[in-house]
Amino acid sequence: MREKVCREFNSIGKDRFRAGAIIASSRKYSNATFEEIVNVVKELVSIAEKCCPEGVDPNCYENESLALSARSCRDPAPFPKHPGLAACCTEEGLEQKLCLAALKHPTKEFPTYVEPSNDEVCEAFTRDPQDFQDRYLYEYSADYSSAPLPVLVASTTSYLSMVATCCASTTRTPCFLKERLSRKSLAVLTHMSNIACARYDLLGKEKTELSFIVKLAQKSPSASLEDVVALATDASEILSRTCNATDNDAIHREFLEHTAKVCSRLSAKDQRFAHCCTEGNTMKTYFCLYSLPWAQPPSLPDFQKPADEVLCTEKEPQEAVRYIFEIARRFSNAPEALFFVIRESTRNILANCCKEADPKACLGRKRPQARQQIFDLLSKGNELCSQYTNLTFLEFKKKLRETYSKALPEATEEVLSGLVEQKANFASTCCLLNAPLEYCRLKVRDEVSHTCSQDVCLLH
Repeated sequence: MREKVCREFNSIGKDRFRAGAIIASSRKYSNATFEEIVNVVKELVSIAEKCCPEGVDPNCYENESLALSARSCRDPAPFPKHPGLAACCTEEGLEQKLCLAALKHPTKEFPTYVEPSNDEVCEAFTRDPQDFQDRYLYEYSADYSSAPLPVLVASTTSYLSMVATCCASTTRTPCFLKERLSRKSLAVLTHMSNIACARYDLLGKEKTELSFIVKLAQKSPSASLEDVVALATDASEILSRTCNATDNDAIHREFLEHTAKVCSRLSAKDQRFAHCCTEGNTMKTYFCLYSLPWAQPPSLPDFQKPADEVLCTEKEPQEAVRYIFEIARRFSNAPEALFFVIRESTRNILANCCKEADPKACLGRKRPQARQQIFDLLSKGNELCSQYTNLTFLEFKKKLRETYSKALPEATEEVLSGLVEQKANFASTCCLLNAPLEYCRLKVRDEVSHTCSQDVCLLH
């Protein structure tokens, strides 16, 4: 680690090293305060200044970083807080240092950074350029903490260069417009890679693939299982390589190559995909494909459900993928989080039945009821989000009130209003194709737990 840190410090200089430390620390501790990040960065820069010059004791870096770890465990310490801190602080020496290094705050599902107006930017930049840079790097890096580090560094460097150039210009507005247009592809890559990598961090490789299968089946119900699985597998593989990559060009190239594969497989089968694929700029195409709303499901024949005999064999994962694909294209407006709850409940049933002496008999008892409840949930979710998508928000809330009034004729106005607001808030966040998955998964599970049996609800 010393060699890597000192090579970087000596090659790029203190100022750029400090900026990089703010980015890296803000990514790692995305929920920390600005003051806590500044305190960490001061320590990191101080260690580099002390231990990286030629002729310094080779043990300097290790000794100083161990001392910093020990200071992090003092109460109170002026550094970012983390739930795992206490456990790390029971360790000593190198084990403590490695434990602390592994701590990371979760990615924000609801970003908070809002770019100020041009005048506000230039006012803050002119007043104190260093403070503006530090606060911008902190806020932006914390919000985009899952974007690959090279992408984040390139994006923030580009933005700060734009600010320095345009705030010194006599024609600020045209300058900002021109610069923003020139960095648009990089800004899109930062935004999209942050979303994709945050989801990959949350779900892991297998569930990320399932997420892409659901999205593609809902966006293009006419696509084949073969095409959807191939593209979902490719997307998941790309994220496994790029989310922690160090080569910005490689990350950009991977995104472009995947976009080309999507267009190659789906544009001839789906007019909306074909339209996106005519965009001249590949990042525009990627963003267009990402932003496509749910499709209207075509009229599809019934499909063959997985047989009980295969559900306790090695063929189950493939059958599960086919099953999720088939129900996603039929319930194309249902929240994605619902499919993950369904998959969890299915695995729960299998875990119970496959260990019994007669798995087929167990599945024969449990599957029919679970299947009916699953399709009821999908129908309700599909109907709710279809109404939210096709009605204005006021019309949607009016429809909710009518539904609750019929179902609960004796409910008070206060109770009805509360139910309407609760459901409307859920729909406005989760009835979107690229909704925040963890938040919506918890909301769906909470909703499901009041309406279904133990096997489906995961209550045991």
